[in-house]
Amino acid sequence: MTPGDSDRPPSAVLFACGMNSVRSPMAAAITRHLFPHSIYVASAGVREGKRDPFVTVVMEEIGIDLSEHQPHTFEDLSDSSFDLIVSLAPEAHHQALEMTRTMAVDAEYWPTEDPTFAEGSRDQRLNAYRRTRDLLMQRIKKRFAWQRPPSG
Repeated sequence: MTPGDSDRPPSAVLFACGMNSVRSPMAAAITRHLFPHSIYVASAGVREGKRDPFVTVVMEEIGIDLSEHQPHTFEDLSDSSFDLIVSLAPEAHHQALEMTRTMAVDAEYWPTEDPTFAEGSRDQRLNAYRRTRDLLMQRIKKRFAWQRPPSG
């Protein structure tokens, strides 16, 4: 990485987690929302999971619709031309590091809590998903140097 590279977002990012049900689709949707015309974004999981209705709820709270998201795996990707793979789970980071062996791609690991392990009432579980969503939002804004658009 040369000086100044960290100031510019990559042009294509893959977010990866265990099952592409919660963390990676959240991160991909947030990035698309913040950088709608400047970053190509995809997400994938090591294994294929199932849609998670809590993800839809907490993303709708911030104006992002993920109701049509269908989880898929690395093998399902139609494009593998990424500048950066951001892994949100250890198993996904292992897969990302394998990809760096044969592709010119950078890999970063952002350890991110899996809210599916939260217990308690519906509200307590939703709060775990909100924490994950908000953490991802903060990390994405910082890493890709997001700036609020000028008000008009």
